[in-house]
Amino acid sequence: MSTFKGKLHETVVKFPNTDIWMDSCGENELNYALERGCVGATSNPAIVGSVIKGELAIWEKRIKEMVAERKDMTEEDVAWALIYEIGKLRSKKLLSIFSESKGKKGRLSIQTNPKYYRDTEKMLQQADVINSLGENMQVKMPASEAGIKAMEEATYRGISINATVSFTVAQAVAVAEAVERGLKRREAEGLSTDAMSPVCTIMIGRTDDWMKKYADENDIIVDPEIMEWSGVAVMKEAYRIFKERGYKTRLLSAACRNHHHWSQLIGGDLSMTIPFNWHKKLNSCEIEVVSRIEIPVKEEYMNQLKKLSEFQKSFDEFGMKYNEFEKYGGFRTTVSGFIGGYDELLKLVRGYMI
Repeated sequence: MSTFKGKLHETVVKFPNTDIWMDSCGENELNYALERGCVGATSNPAIVGSVIKGELAIWEKRIKEMVAERKDMTEEDVAWALIYEIGKLRSKKLLSIFSESKGKKGRLSIQTNPKYYRDTEKMLQQADVINSLGENMQVKMPASEAGIKAMEEATYRGISINATVSFTVAQAVAVAEAVERGLKRREAEGLSTDAMSPVCTIMIGRTDDWMKKYADENDIIVDPEIMEWSGVAVMKEAYRIFKERGYKTRLLSAACRNHHHWSQLIGGDLSMTIPFNWHKKLNSCEIEVVSRIEIPVKEEYMNQLKKLSEFQKSFDEFGMKYNEFEKYGGFRTTVSGFIGGYDELLKLVRGYMI
């Protein structure tokens, strides 16, 4: 009988440098993951909306109280009060891990308003608020041109960032360089960076999604299996660069779509945030838990992928400039989806106000 509580638990036991996170701040989801060695969690307004719907017995009363107590609150005020309250509450589940790791693990990521992706100052103002909610907060901001600027300044202020809406090597390197600048500014003033834990997400499943959509829209035929490897290839290339240059920022994979998004990253000095349904799928699978992070994507796959101009843009460190990040197909689709998810949360709140 196995001593492990599933394959993800086996991963973190055998490879302590490979961290598993839960892509949710739901109570049941967090409890499940923490029992299996999870050391972090991620959220965004859409995830919080799903958590509220799933835990309506808990949060419906609180929403009604907020609406009744403050007649001057807008639906956005109520929504953010809920996001902050849920984040503050659920982050406590990770505090012991945070303390034991001296701030390197045990953080909950809360995302700034997705509508602010072009506004550095608004992101920074909200980052300060999120950071004040608890000692183990991590602030998610998009890897847009404005977001990169915000990340440098937030890092200088002592905020641990999590870059999101990121799909490419160029974005990951831009984030890492911005964080390095912010850390150096702090250190130059004698300010501590010891407990800071910046991460850069690469939404590798959404990189795959965009490659498939691009190929379909342009009538490009490749072997179907090839399209499941573009995100993994991007992640492995970014990982190689990060290790080579010794960036303080840690890579975080996200948007799990297939087992490669976990199995191909095992053994890496990185983190993976995985949604609850994929936690359960991967925990019950029969794939061997061995280190694969240093195994390159097959040459035959890479040769086909490199025929796609959008893959070259994703894989090449110099494939895009800062001002081109927002034009990338995966960025546009994801930001639109995040804003739509945020609007759904507002709609939910509105139902208790009108």
